[in-house]
Amino acid sequence: MMKQERLLKILLSPHVTSKAYEAADQASHVVFKVATDAKKPEIKEAVETLFEVKIDSVKTVNVKGKARRFGRIEGRTKDWKKAYVKLAEGHDINFIDAE
Repeated sequence: MMKQERLLKILLSPHVTSKAYEAADQASHVVFKVATDAKKPEIKEAVETLFEVKIDSVKTVNVKGKARRFGRIEGRTKDWKKAYVKLAEGHDINFIDAE
């Protein structure tokens, strides 16, 4: 039970940008925002169980938060983690038709 709860908390959202679309078209990668403490095997297992696809590889990137200012108050946005998930041949994740 604890393991399933952890798998549901690993993937936060799909990361939709023009660079992510290029990665999807050229190399069949899907990009996700993931929990900052997530490991590659956990990310692989979470995507495979939630979307019922086969994964070839997972690459992760730690993204540093940007410096922001609101008037005189200076701050930063949160650091976050991004995962590039390479799908196996013949597998696809379609977020539009997902139920």
